[in-house]
Amino acid sequence: MGKKGTPFPFPCPFFTLIILLPLSLSKSDDSDAMSDLAKSLSNLPSSWKPNSDPCNNWSGVRCDSSKRVTEINLARLSISGSLPTSISSLSSLKSLQLQSNSISGAVPSLSSLGSLQRLTLDSNSFTSLPADFLSGMTNLESLSIDDNPFEPWTLPASLDPAPSALTSFSASNASLSGTFPEVLATLPTLQSLRLSYNNLSGGLPASLNGSSIQSLQLNNQQSVAKMTGGIEVIASMPQLTLVWLQSNGFTGPIPDLSSLNSLQSFNVRDNQLTGVVPTSLTSLSSLQNVSLSNNKLQGPFPSFSSNVVADVDSGNNFCNKLPGPCDSRVTLLLAVAAGFEYPSSFADSWTGNDPCGSNAWLGVTCDSSGKNITVLNFANQKLTGVISPDIANITSLTKLVLSNNNLVGTIPDTLTSLPNLQVLDVSNNNLTGDVPKFAPTVTLKTSGNQFGQSGSGSSSGGSSSGSSSGGSSDSGGSSADGSNSKKLRIGWIIGLVVIVVALLALIIAAAIVRRRNKKNIKKFKPVHSSMDSDTDMVKIQMSSTDTSANVKSNNYGFQGLYSEGSSASVNPNGHNLFDQGMHMSIESLRKATENFSEANVLGRGGFGVVYKGNLNGMLVAVKRSECDPVSKKGLQEFRAEIDVLTKVRHRNLVALLGYCENGSERLLVYEYMPGGTLGDHLFDRQNSSGHQQLTWMQRLTIALDVARGIEYLHSLAQETFIHRDLKPSNILLDGEMRAKVSDFGLVKLAADREKSVMTRLAGTFGYLAPEYAITGKISTKVDVYAFGVILMELITGRKVLDDSLPDDESHLVTCFRRNLLDRDRFMKSVDPSLDLSDNESRDALLEMADLARHCTAREHIQRPDMSHCVNRLAPLVDQWRPTSYAEEDEGDLDSGLELNEKLKKWKSNENTSTADFSTFG
Repeated sequence: MGKKGTPFPFPCPFFTLIILLPLSLSKSDDSDAMSDLAKSLSNLPSSWKPNSDPCNNWSGVRCDSSKRVTEINLARLSISGSLPTSISSLSSLKSLQLQSNSISGAVPSLSSLGSLQRLTLDSNSFTSLPADFLSGMTNLESLSIDDNPFEPWTLPASLDPAPSALTSFSASNASLSGTFPEVLATLPTLQSLRLSYNNLSGGLPASLNGSSIQSLQLNNQQSVAKMTGGIEVIASMPQLTLVWLQSNGFTGPIPDLSSLNSLQSFNVRDNQLTGVVPTSLTSLSSLQNVSLSNNKLQGPFPSFSSNVVADVDSGNNFCNKLPGPCDSRVTLLLAVAAGFEYPSSFADSWTGNDPCGSNAWLGVTCDSSGKNITVLNFANQKLTGVISPDIANITSLTKLVLSNNNLVGTIPDTLTSLPNLQVLDVSNNNLTGDVPKFAPTVTLKTSGNQFGQSGSGSSSGGSSSGSSSGGSSDSGGSSADGSNSKKLRIGWIIGLVVIVVALLALIIAAAIVRRRNKKNIKKFKPVHSSMDSDTDMVKIQMSSTDTSANVKSNNYGFQGLYSEGSSASVNPNGHNLFDQGMHMSIESLRKATENFSEANVLGRGGFGVVYKGNLNGMLVAVKRSECDPVSKKGLQEFRAEIDVLTKVRHRNLVALLGYCENGSERLLVYEYMPGGTLGDHLFDRQNSSGHQQLTWMQRLTIALDVARGIEYLHSLAQETFIHRDLKPSNILLDGEMRAKVSDFGLVKLAADREKSVMTRLAGTFGYLAPEYAITGKISTKVDVYAFGVILMELITGRKVLDDSLPDDESHLVTCFRRNLLDRDRFMKSVDPSLDLSDNESRDALLEMADLARHCTAREHIQRPDMSHCVNRLAPLVDQWRPTSYAEEDEGDLDSGLELNEKLKKWKSNENTSTADFSTFG
């Protein structure tokens, strides 16, 4: 240092900056906020070390090239603590995933996170949401805050700025209160909305008209009033594929759903719906499951296609207990009730198939013969709607009383044709128009309405003469001219309004299209849309070599395959790869697949393409997909599959060897299975893929392999997993036709204390258990049902759903269970390619068929667990028999030696040769 008073060679601030500059460059720009986050949370991964750079190997953290944090993924790690307010300073953050932890306290304001695209906070212990929740997050695409004990909250009427790209909003069991948040109905890109198990009340808003929502789940509201009113607005939501409104208080009829050409799942059970089930629903070709039970529905028992899983047979007032027409009088009365929007009081009283029988129908009186309806007296019933012209079809009617209600519209002209009508009382309603001219013998009571003339046509109770009747429907010329002139002016005004509205709609539509094109938004498929047919699923082919053995023998063969800086370094001691990380570089996968050559394509599906690859001498299958920037469905399943397969290892489960994230691409690397899928062998009758027909013993063995794999997931792994998408295209075969279960993107984790959980509908129709398709509640018995379907396919060699067959035979489960009642008919349904010439094979066939029947029981409690399935199938495959003493002695070359001599020989051999233990275990 210089003497006192001697200045430094540089100005002090500049010198300080020079010293501190290297320190600032060594830390992430977001290090302070990340440090706060690490201090606020407990039980974090060990890599979250104090005073270290979060962009350098912090587990679950990703950064961009400027060292700004872009992703935080701490899902399912039993983390506790709370979120600091400084998290809002992570301005480059695109994805925040904290689901399935124990984080508590308030969710801080996130309004400054304009880059955030994905926010997943479900299954935690958060207690409140910020007042500006959703505001400012303009790029948000996917939001999930399910299953949190929030204080009651509501969404504001408007958001400024609003998340204009939001496609998925899930807030189930999240204490959301008030009426339906209309602000969500105004979001042009929203396609999946789940608000189940909240405290919503009131009705469905008209603003949903024309909405692009595809999946609408409002079921099981917990408020006292629940959601109420009619559901007619869903008829104007043409993009809908799933509608769950069950366990609410909705009333009125099911609307005409003919415009919902993509509707697959319709659940409105446990409401107060009335009226006739429309043919537009029963004939909907896209429909796969429907639940209508526990309402007040009327008319004929609905008949759905055999491939529709239907729950309609309890808690309604259908005229019959089986499909078929109602009595003609019932049909006429229901047409009358349709005009009044099917009142609940009518539905309660109008039961059975005889309106003139011993059970009196409200307001209906018949003649002494008990066959003809003579009086309809619906006075003081608080009726709304209009007077149905179909009343004219009840030709025996003598008296029609509709007084003191809230009816609108006009008196139908058709009523004048009733040959026996004596009294018509429509007084004290809100009817308009002109009163038709009735016969002089009809007493009219029309006061208290808004007809086109003052009450000259009303009667004070005496018989109305013909002139009085005619006078009630006629008016003076000047009055008529004035009325027509007024109507003309109103018509011009309405026409101008319609033109202006149409022009505005065109402008708005053009703006929306322009914005969508600008953002390159792709069409979204909701979570339950993974219920695709087998033809949409890729046929993955992988290896017969047991992964654990293969990996240990060649040190994984992955040296140099992992991306630089990844934690996925190879352990030279052969320790478990999953403990070291599994991230592979895109360059290594390009090399392995010859730059994703078409010649290496194994299969294609809705999620992408699978390629055969060679990683340092090891054959692998590389599943390559693009992550949809709107729905993120592919990303969810990609991460779910990694999460599951790093926790489970079993010889009957396909092993995951690694993964790669490259921009919007997601790649998974599996062991290679040369035998293709079970579906290839069962359903490729032309043998175009070159796969051989499976023998009966091979099918038995495959069934046992699958059962053992699923048994492990259900009860032998450290946690209980539910596959949810078990089917032949997800069962892969090795070179010896041994099976392994694959495709774990839809696997659901069920805590041991709660083996049955509510979830979004996912899977493939035909293999969905009835209770899952109807209620969304899953347990391990969902997989048991799908396994039973696969057993049926193994036996018959046909798909579970076959539209080429007649309706009564197109659904395999129904047909199979019916055929079992007749052994000869059942044997004719067995795959003719099977050789069942010996009694042992036939007995095994019947045993498997019986197991399939139990597995596909409608009630889940009647299905066995997978351990039982294994126990029943194992003896059919591994038929051990004791050998005779002579056979045992023939195999023992040293049988003549005494025991002590054998021991000496064994000891001497121990030092001169290497024991072969390959046959042990």
